[in-house]
Amino acid sequence: MLTNDHGRRLRRMRLLRQMKQSHLGELMGVDQATVSRWERGILDLSEAQWTAVCRLLAGPLGSAQDVALKRLVESSMRKVHLVCDRTHCLLAASAPRQAEWRTGLSEFLGKSLLVYASPEILAADVTLQGLGWHDGQLDSLEIDTGPNADVKLPIFQGRMLWERIMLADGAPARLVTTIA
Repeated sequence: MLTNDHGRRLRRMRLLRQMKQSHLGELMGVDQATVSRWERGILDLSEAQWTAVCRLLAGPLGSAQDVALKRLVESSMRKVHLVCDRTHCLLAASAPRQAEWRTGLSEFLGKSLLVYASPEILAADVTLQGLGWHDGQLDSLEIDTGPNADVKLPIFQGRMLWERIMLADGAPARLVTTIA
């Protein structure tokens, strides 16, 4: 089961999409009251439900600008990927980034990559609120990473650049580039 924090994140994502609880419930195969209980933290979402919600609400790249951004990420010669800044769900990845992974892109697309994060990445992510990242006071940050020892999606020791960008619908995204 997932935490109450997921309920707050679910509500923010749903409101960004300007979607009613009843519509989300219909898409998820539950009633509006269940969505309301999820958002209030009364009822926990299962891991599978959270993954499904991320796929529905993480912001499919649909506008012309977002499609161009996705194309630029996918065609980059650098190790780069794009995630929803709130859910960490993968939106796009370059071929060099995918080459590091032991599983195909479809395994990760629309799913949160936070479960694969190294301790250094998790620690850096926790500091973002205090740095003003979510308030738009900081739009880029370099972090040192350590290995995660994951077989499917390995992360190696190095340095990454995080850049916060807004998608056309107002949802924040994070462009992650390996720089060393």
